[in-house]
Amino acid sequence: MTKLSVNINKVATLRNARGGNNPDLIQVAKDAERFGAQGITIHPRPDERHIRYDDVMALKDTVTTEFNIEGYPDKRYMEIVRLAKPHQATLVPDPPEALTSNTGWDTITFQGMLKDIIAELQETGVRTSIFINPDPKYFEPAKTTGTDRVELYTEPYASHFHQDKEKAVAPYVTVANLAKELGLGINAGHDLDLHNLKFLKEKIPFMDEVSIGHALICDALYYGLENTIQMYRRQLES
Repeated sequence: MTKLSVNINKVATLRNARGGNNPDLIQVAKDAERFGAQGITIHPRPDERHIRYDDVMALKDTVTTEFNIEGYPDKRYMEIVRLAKPHQATLVPDPPEALTSNTGWDTITFQGMLKDIIAELQETGVRTSIFINPDPKYFEPAKTTGTDRVELYTEPYASHFHQDKEKAVAPYVTVANLAKELGLGINAGHDLDLHNLKFLKEKIPFMDEVSIGHALICDALYYGLENTIQMYRRQLES
């Protein structure tokens, strides 16, 4: 079964736009789990433009499904993970000023660095995943870092899905099979939505988890959060 982890960054962005605590991020996390989310994902950034340090500490005592913290593995991120002890730490290569994640790791160039970081995280009992592009050359080096999983960066798939979905998904099927052969767990995320998620799941039925935030929160404006989460769950279970 492929699990649905709901990224709640956009909820924090909305709250921060006006100050105060509306919407209540912690209550949204609780409700998302109650509505069927099988995990909660956050990506705290140094400028705290959405998720704040205090949010992380509150969520670590709130999330009852799977808690996933994404981020660039600098000193601040590593300290947050050590304190929060999430179920999973997803390492992304984006710099602090990036608007959103826009590429995966060059696991050839950064192999040594990732190996050291992953070993440190695994000593604390945290499962690790690294954000990765759908290029086979990065997967053998990813395996040598010791990571438990890889997260397929799916923006290119989503961008080309409506033009030619078979062509768009082909590189992902290739690398997913390679990852499976290497014994790596497989996550996926970025720009997945109600239009393209089911097809990706059909082509890679052995994915462990997808992390979805922006599209899911946008859909919730129309359909409501409970209904939206169930709609996404059905895409993964059909």
